[in-house]
Amino acid sequence: MQYKVNMRQWIATMAWLMVNALASAADLFVEAESFSDKGGWVVDQQFMDLMGSPYLLAHGMGVPVADARTVVVFPEKGTYYVYVRTYNWTSPWMKGPGPGCFSMSVGGKRLSAQLGVEGERWMWQPAGRVAVKQLHAEVRLHDLTGFDGRCDAIFFTTDAHRLPPSEAEALAGFRRKALQLPETAPCQGGFDLVVVGGGVAGISAAVSAARLGCRVALVNDRPVLGGNNSSEVRVHLGGRIEAGPYRELGNLQKEFGPARGGNAQPADFYEDDKKAAIVAAEENIILYASYRAVDVRKRGSAISGVVVKHVETGREVSLEAPLYCDCTGDGTVGYLAGADYRMGRESREEYGESLAPEQADGMTMGASVQWYSEDIGRASVFPEFSYGMAIDTQNCERVTMGEWTWETGMNRHQIQDFEQIRDYGLLVVYSNWSFLKNHLGKDNPYRTRQLAWVAYVSGKRESRRLLGDYILKEDDLRRHVVHEDGTAASTWSIDLHYPDPQNTAHFPGQEFKSIARHVNIHPYPIPYRCLYSRNVDNLFMAGRDISVTHVALGTVRVMRTTGMMGEVVGMAASICKRHQVQPRAVYRYHLEELKELMRKGVGRGELPNNQHYNEGGTLEKRPEVK
Repeated sequence: MQYKVNMRQWIATMAWLMVNALASAADLFVEAESFSDKGGWVVDQQFMDLMGSPYLLAHGMGVPVADARTVVVFPEKGTYYVYVRTYNWTSPWMKGPGPGCFSMSVGGKRLSAQLGVEGERWMWQPAGRVAVKQLHAEVRLHDLTGFDGRCDAIFFTTDAHRLPPSEAEALAGFRRKALQLPETAPCQGGFDLVVVGGGVAGISAAVSAARLGCRVALVNDRPVLGGNNSSEVRVHLGGRIEAGPYRELGNLQKEFGPARGGNAQPADFYEDDKKAAIVAAEENIILYASYRAVDVRKRGSAISGVVVKHVETGREVSLEAPLYCDCTGDGTVGYLAGADYRMGRESREEYGESLAPEQADGMTMGASVQWYSEDIGRASVFPEFSYGMAIDTQNCERVTMGEWTWETGMNRHQIQDFEQIRDYGLLVVYSNWSFLKNHLGKDNPYRTRQLAWVAYVSGKRESRRLLGDYILKEDDLRRHVVHEDGTAASTWSIDLHYPDPQNTAHFPGQEFKSIARHVNIHPYPIPYRCLYSRNVDNLFMAGRDISVTHVALGTVRVMRTTGMMGEVVGMAASICKRHQVQPRAVYRYHLEELKELMRKGVGRGELPNNQHYNEGGTLEKRPEVK
């Protein structure tokens, strides 16, 4: 009897082992953004909150880019089935194969599948199977078109029926387990202020606080600082410094602001090195480059930590400090922390704004994919590109560049639909340029021109606006209502963008051009109460996500103005540190101390003002606009 029981136990054990062996087939999960040599592919992190991850993008403007490659280590030899998570990016506009075609090879063997050309969403596409005879093997991605093929991850498995999940939450758990990432991000503290967002506002906030004695963590989800003013987006600075009651505000921009203006200009116009240098020179700043905020920890109504993820390695860390500043533009930290916010346009009645629509709606100002071409002095070719957008002699744009007016997504959700908004910008540029190059006859004026640069990081104007103790509105600006806590002066006109009616006539509901309507104002000091959250106790904000209505955003959103906001936040953070208080207490109890700091400034005041381009002007001389 004892023997029979043991035999049953043995049989059960063997059955369990066999099932377990089947369930744990040899697998290998590879994140494309972690490839050691990315070749001509670029890392795109803009939509990782939507589709779950950064990815590699073959952004060749119609010319195939160099291979991305890396060496992987398989858990065992054998035959592996290969799946690639990818997306047919033109599928919203045309059913059928798309232009973002690529293939891959493993250990020198080219797999036959054409990837990135099928389906209508991010999906796991079968790439084939490969016999692995050596545990170490090189994996390569081969771009076939140069038209923005995208690869998120690669999954190898010896089980033909095993596939990673597609649903976002399940896939996130699968990734974490496959990459052996800890469930809880380790903490890094010792900071007085965590600034998330490395654009002009974030740089200014970090440097201002650091120079006033705060230890600062500066988080930027790109390798390049500057945000919209970086060489990746190429929007020039706007607004005036040395204006309003605190003329020393803005001096920092004399130190790192580009000396030349212009949208969609060559990369050196934007002087990325100056932005990197001013941050590197501050001993009190630790820069977390290529890290994106993905989660927030709270204690009561205050933030206790911001979890940031490296966009290439997936490494996470929780940054801890008494104070935080959201300079993300999208209000990401505030949103994750449960801060009150608004999107879209308020009704005319809500704040008595004459420039607001009668009924509230979700319309925002859009995002720009800027581009330019160059004359190379000889005939050049561009592939036929026709993927659901009908361009003809009546509706084509006969131009050699596109800057701020090339604006998409005004009637889409600037967070949830942002990948499609950016992709539509790319679709427009390629479709129009293909028509200009290939369908204007033998005397074609574009014959010797080729695309020199097309942005893949989209320049966004508006999304979430975090609500503070005061919400700036049109009446404040136009009647110049004086608030005791006025800070940095907004000097730009109330500059609101709308779909270009001519473009609407050609592309109803699918506009890609905008117009701007201006209402000039006198320099207006932005209330300090617009720069901190009304319901998250230790959260500042600086940039286009501050506490304003849609109408008021039209003036405060330009980057010299957002930079001065950042300086004010850095000053307020130093006061919070000195008195061990939260941002609201600066307004209630330490406002005179903040005013004194604003009078002194933190920049090198002796430097000449090199920021006299695109400052804004009178009705006779309207500002250049972004």
